[in-house]
Amino acid sequence: MAEHVEPEVRSSNGLFEPEKAIASGTRTLVIGPYPTRRPSTNRTGVQSEQHVNLRSAQARLEEACGLTAAIDLEIAASMIIPIAAPRPSTYLGKGKVEELASMVEDQDIDLMVADCALSPVQQRNLEKALGIKVIDRTGLILEIFGRRARTREGSLQVELAHLAYQKSRLVRSWTHLERQRGGFGFLGGPGETQIEADRRLIQERMIRIEADIEDVKRTRGLHRKSRSKVPYPVVALVGYTNAGKSTLFNRLTSAEVLAENMLFATLDPTARIVKLPHGEQVILNDTVGFISDLPTMLVAAFRATLEDVISAEVILHVRDVSHGDTEAQAADVVKILGDLGINPKDSHRIIEVWNKSDLLDPADADRLLAVLSGRLSDERPILVSALTGEGIPTLLDAVEYRLSRNRPVYTLLLDPSQGALLHWLYEEAEVLERRVDDLGRMRLVIRLIPEKESRFTQKFPKARLIRSGEQVQQSV
Repeated sequence: MAEHVEPEVRSSNGLFEPEKAIASGTRTLVIGPYPTRRPSTNRTGVQSEQHVNLRSAQARLEEACGLTAAIDLEIAASMIIPIAAPRPSTYLGKGKVEELASMVEDQDIDLMVADCALSPVQQRNLEKALGIKVIDRTGLILEIFGRRARTREGSLQVELAHLAYQKSRLVRSWTHLERQRGGFGFLGGPGETQIEADRRLIQERMIRIEADIEDVKRTRGLHRKSRSKVPYPVVALVGYTNAGKSTLFNRLTSAEVLAENMLFATLDPTARIVKLPHGEQVILNDTVGFISDLPTMLVAAFRATLEDVISAEVILHVRDVSHGDTEAQAADVVKILGDLGINPKDSHRIIEVWNKSDLLDPADADRLLAVLSGRLSDERPILVSALTGEGIPTLLDAVEYRLSRNRPVYTLLLDPSQGALLHWLYEEAEVLERRVDDLGRMRLVIRLIPEKESRFTQKFPKARLIRSGEQVQQSV
């Protein structure tokens, strides 16, 4: 008899992923066990620190289904389960667990995804009651990140977060520890064996990964230090997952970063050079998408990557304004930025980019334009379509304006024979205005970063400072 061979599945990074073939045949039940009341308040009337999810239950379930589909699981059914309060043993009530057990048997379901955070005890008890594998929102997001990681840095960060999550559970196979990349450890496997040995192996592996990540952080720090000598300003893209950051990144840089209509299509950070309207070059960073209830262990694991966001001169907060929950998504991004120590109200540094204008009907587009016109210039979002290019010149102007707020502006006169000095100006400064007088001399207005001001004044001692950065701001 011929031996059965599982189909080989190759990812875009060239690695074989047999788990993808397994996932595509796994019938999955997605449940949304959402509280029916908001977090309680204490005696002083202050709401508890629990983050309030502003989305409707249906929108949250649809997102959970999107996350499930992102790793090719077959969604057999999905349902919202209103709960007054989570049960310590199974999160759900006894009657609902029995109902789910019948559904699992009747519909031949292999896996249940719960869009909530389950404790290890709740997860084990649900698995015993249902007779199938159960994962929660954190586990699902970790599996997606494991599938999406394409660089060594991304793989290390995902595996560290995955191990930190699984360490307290130890109800899975640990065969993935032998792989070069982590992730996707919930389907199949021989089961729970040698728990103490597993715990020791996990801890040892985590220590090694943390050391490797420290090397990555040092390397990124050296790169950042070398960039500061150039220096190129850093502009970072942040936003909710699937808001269109990678499409916008490709539009601005003419790069070919993976940009698909799926959650967490991009995981690994990417940086490219972008030239602004007056010739200045900046480094544009694409980052991992944010999501509501992002596991804290992932925020910690990806902090090395997010350091580029923390240190960026300008942050572009990309929003999908065609999405029905765009306000709630923006609130989640603002919360994570706050957790990173970034003031979300810093209008000098953060620009809201309202993306996907091409998906709006004319009435919605007119309404948004009216909203924009009523905002102060410093707080005015930029309406764009990364897909069609609409609004991109305005966005580049806005980035240039934010970067130049505190930069000096000079005027100077050059003779036609001073071509080398003119070339230096175009390479090292921004030429805002160039006019030729009757004698053939060039009258120039230039703007430059403070770090280059001393070199400039040495080369052009007769140049005259005409406006400070704040004066430029007031005259625009």
